[in-house]
Amino acid sequence: MKIAIAQIAPVWLDRAATLAKITAYVGDAAKGGADLVVFGETILPGYPFWLDGTGGARFNDPMQKELFRHYATEAVCIEEGMLDVLCSRCNELNIAVIVGIVERPLDRGGTSVYCSLVYIDKSGAIRNVHRKLQPTYEERLVWSPGDGHGLRTFPIEGFRLGGLNCWENWMPLPRAALYGQGETLHVAIWPGNVRNTEVLTRFLAREGRSYCVSVGGLMRPEDVPEGVPFRDEIIGSMGAMPADGGSCLANPDGSWLIEPVVGKEALLFAEIDPNEVLRERQNFDPSGHYSRPDVTKLTIDRTRQSILEIKD
Repeated sequence: MKIAIAQIAPVWLDRAATLAKITAYVGDAAKGGADLVVFGETILPGYPFWLDGTGGARFNDPMQKELFRHYATEAVCIEEGMLDVLCSRCNELNIAVIVGIVERPLDRGGTSVYCSLVYIDKSGAIRNVHRKLQPTYEERLVWSPGDGHGLRTFPIEGFRLGGLNCWENWMPLPRAALYGQGETLHVAIWPGNVRNTEVLTRFLAREGRSYCVSVGGLMRPEDVPEGVPFRDEIIGSMGAMPADGGSCLANPDGSWLIEPVVGKEALLFAEIDPNEVLRERQNFDPSGHYSRPDVTKLTIDRTRQSILEIKD
């Protein structure tokens, strides 16, 4: 199987422009022969980089209210067809995509937003929408907590594909939930910092005896377009490069196949082989011969959460 890593910067908080950029990269990945291309966390339309430097925790603050309004307006409502063009491109080019989005779902009222990992298969069907279980630190000021509905794995080119958002990858039980469903290719998506990917990627590959791909985005002051509310204040507070990428790929033995790439946009390719997973699982299989379900066992609730149970 050939996998592509798309380390890009968004046209920050501009859904249409960023989606066009993503779609162009999908085309380039397909030209390169990739079966799957992966993008970073909430790359569509962007990570909430304004929070840290603009007093994101100030309660009832007009600036934070307006920034959230803009963020929610540019977020992705899947039910309204906002990913249809990307799905059509996957079908046309026979390529699968994992992309991180800021999701504004109608099944939770249509105004709160979630950090979601979306898997679109080669037919263009959206197979999974995994909402981040626990937003991290200041992310909790804008993102709502997700649920277990997306803790699933899927067959792709001889592998079993699973994925988690950012610091979810530090959570042992969600990882175990994917291992127990036969995961052999783990996708970890990040807003983009090598400090997150350079250690954990190799650890996850070694622990799961799986390939592990980490994909991050970039963020620079020039990526903030005109029209973003409080643009000057945001640029003045964010520093030179709040997200530097760090995308990489580790083999099932924990060695590097692609070492972390830092500070630039890139489209990276690699061939991966399911036989390498089998070789490494000869001595350790976290949910098979090296598990004790009679002693420890995990329960998963995969229902999609809602405040409603409608009976007509």
